Amino acid sequence: MALEKTWRWFGKNDSVSLAYIQQMGVEGIVTALHQINPGEIWPVDEIRTVKAEIEKHDMRWSVVESLPVSEGIKIHDAGYPRLIENYKQSLKNLGECGIDTVCYNFMPVLDWARTDLHFRNRRGGESMLFDYPTFAAFDIHILKRKNASEDYDNTILRKAEERIAAMTGEQKEELAHTIIIVTQAFINGAVDKNAPDYRQQFLHYLETYQDIGKEGLRKNLSAFLNDVIPVAEEAGINLCIHPDDPPFPLLGLPRIAGTLDDLLWIIRQHDSLSNGLTFCTGSLSGREDNDLVAMANALSSQIHFVHLRNTVSLQNRSFYESDHLHGSVDMYSVIKVLLEEQAGRIRKGRKDIRMPFRPDHGIRILDDYSRTANPGYPLYGRLKGLAEIDGMQQAIGRMISGRPPG
Repeated sequence: MALEKTWRWFGKNDSVSLAYIQQMGVEGIVTALHQINPGEIWPVDEIRTVKAEIEKHDMRWSVVESLPVSEGIKIHDAGYPRLIENYKQSLKNLGECGIDTVCYNFMPVLDWARTDLHFRNRRGGESMLFDYPTFAAFDIHILKRKNASEDYDNTILRKAEERIAAMTGEQKEELAHTIIIVTQAFINGAVDKNAPDYRQQFLHYLETYQDIGKEGLRKNLSAFLNDVIPVAEEAGINLCIHPDDPPFPLLGLPRIAGTLDDLLWIIRQHDSLSNGLTFCTGSLSGREDNDLVAMANALSSQIHFVHLRNTVSLQNRSFYESDHLHGSVDMYSVIKVLLEEQAGRIRKGRKDIRMPFRPDHGIRILDDYSRTANPGYPLYGRLKGLAEIDGMQQAIGRMISGRPPG
């Protein structure tokens, strides 16, 4: 009994090859057709090409991360009918090729946010930091979003002024580029990374949500689920929404997948095993009031994919990414809940017993500094996390079953 070990791979341009990944004892690959623009159909032949390449290395294409939900679906604009039909066809094509798990998110415009991609921990390793006052400084003083200051309390406003006063012009530009472009470029970001006016493009996307509050975005997600879940069921696919990262509103945008209440609401929108969750400990731990062990217990039956990473919470909604086993997340207890859920699925005869996990992000260490990688995706830092989590789950699994792991 063990969760399936998976690894996120960004295709043939990834500096970590499938041959390397195979040597690590990884069982499944998490990847996507990154060359296909959001809103377009994923062709069967391209799906099969990637799947065959993975299987040549004795691994399976375990999870699609992600099949992007385009902005037109999130705001339910005039292009929705075409976009939703394309999404459904992509699900059918994935099911035809034997892919059974698809991760997606419903975060408006900004997929995830960090203010420093080169944060050094006390040992000298490099991870990522989200500093809320710095983000507020970007929002109010660099992006200059209309009425942005109304979204922050006086403490954050004061700290934001301190942050911006200490920045050079070059540092301001670097911060804007990090938030809008660098963190989004490898995940089909909304803004054209080559556009000279990328800030204006970004503001334009934000403005499309000015009349869509939390309830409006919830309504649009519910419509999406009611359209795609029947197709996913027929195709044999479990969909699993990724939580918001960080799990609270940013830039005046609604965020609807950041708390236990949010995730339970999503599950209730369509009563189906295909309407499930990606349980991301790193994202959800961005809120200090999220009890991740309680959340894992409450949501376990609908968890189809797991991201395991840790964070250290700071004051004022700030946090940095830490070692996989050390931080704000009680990783032992979370893994124990997941393994108990897996044992329960086996007893009930459920088919979805693999419960794939990946070591989400990692600290840049050792020779990672000489390798090219997307933010958060170093080789050695993730391998360290994979080994730590697998060791922990093997020990917990033996404790639960009373038998050595098979």
